[in-house]
Amino acid sequence: MKRPTSFTIVLLFVATLASCGTQAAVPPAATLPQTTATIQQAVATVEQVTEETAAAEATPEPVPFPLSEPGPYYTGKRTYTFKDASRGGREIGVTVFYPAVLPEGSKGPKLLAGANRDPDLSGAPYPLILTEMDSGDMIFQAHLATHGFVMAIVRPPLPIIYSGIVDIPRDFLFVLDQISTNPLEGLEGVIDSEHVGVTGHSWGGAVSLALSGVRIDPEFYLSFCEEQAPAMQAIVPWEGYAEYSCSLAEQWDDFTAHVGEEMTASEDGLWQAVADERIRAVVPIAPDGAWLYGERGLAMANRPMLIIAPTDDEYTPYQIETATIFEHAGSPERFMISFVGKKHMFVLEPEQALRLHHFATAFFGTYLQGKAEYRDYFSEEFVSQFDDLAWGVYNGE
Repeated sequence: MKRPTSFTIVLLFVATLASCGTQAAVPPAATLPQTTATIQQAVATVEQVTEETAAAEATPEPVPFPLSEPGPYYTGKRTYTFKDASRGGREIGVTVFYPAVLPEGSKGPKLLAGANRDPDLSGAPYPLILTEMDSGDMIFQAHLATHGFVMAIVRPPLPIIYSGIVDIPRDFLFVLDQISTNPLEGLEGVIDSEHVGVTGHSWGGAVSLALSGVRIDPEFYLSFCEEQAPAMQAIVPWEGYAEYSCSLAEQWDDFTAHVGEEMTASEDGLWQAVADERIRAVVPIAPDGAWLYGERGLAMANRPMLIIAPTDDEYTPYQIETATIFEHAGSPERFMISFVGKKHMFVLEPEQALRLHHFATAFFGTYLQGKAEYRDYFSEEFVSQFDDLAWGVYNGE
């Protein structure tokens, strides 16, 4: 049985296998290939969400999730490429959506981002949101840019090994450093790189979690894989869960060498965090990795965190993964919204995608834009209005 993800990850996984010649190390933050049918569904869903949202712009009637509607800005789109000399010239692509000026005489919805449009400087600088290509291309697209954010979609190179745990979080931080020290051509003065958020779904959710301040607990993880994982597998629907979660344990020495002593050296037994003080809020969607960090490592999370999770997730077990992350994360301000009865790929449903637009806009608006009134839009009172949503951990009641 294979864990579904986007077409991009199919290519990444195949390239990794081809480059290694043996089974690639797939950590709890990576994903497995999906079927062609799911890929086609994802593409069709993106188009449908865009069309429906664009049509809603002309509808003045109130909607249950007001921040799912486009904001006041039109949007632009630019692409860049960075090379990290400190990691062998690792090449990282970046797609940027930003508030833009609509050219005179142009028409079209705000979500239809024009290539290389002039930025709208009226509200600049705008907080920066980092995400990966699945979430950026299929879930959020230009939505957050219409609400006064700059979204940077980070596109890591092939092949990807140990991706979600170390390499991709380091890619995120490298992109952040580049944007901070070398303003993007054509977007000078547009980006506030001191107020940064991170979001993503599935492996992107694990990347978001990794950048929250959590720290790997190697002793706990290796013990879990040796002693508890087989019993855990017996209560999880996905038959590949234990093997997937403990794939790093099978190649631990190689993984440790790959990470480097700078991260693994520790006095308390926990590895160093992959984090940056400029990251001020994270929204992990269906994340995993609870056993890699353990209770001690999760307690090191120190950014405001909004976890969004489907309760019937067949690949990231809700109670033993997502709920565990939420309950033990150390973030002093942490929240969880559960999508009742939804499965792992719920993000491809147009209605649910719009809800994600709403909650991400509300959360990042609160913590990155200082809009205190947006807090009400992801509060217990707001969430409790909807029978198919639950505030915090859902226990089937």
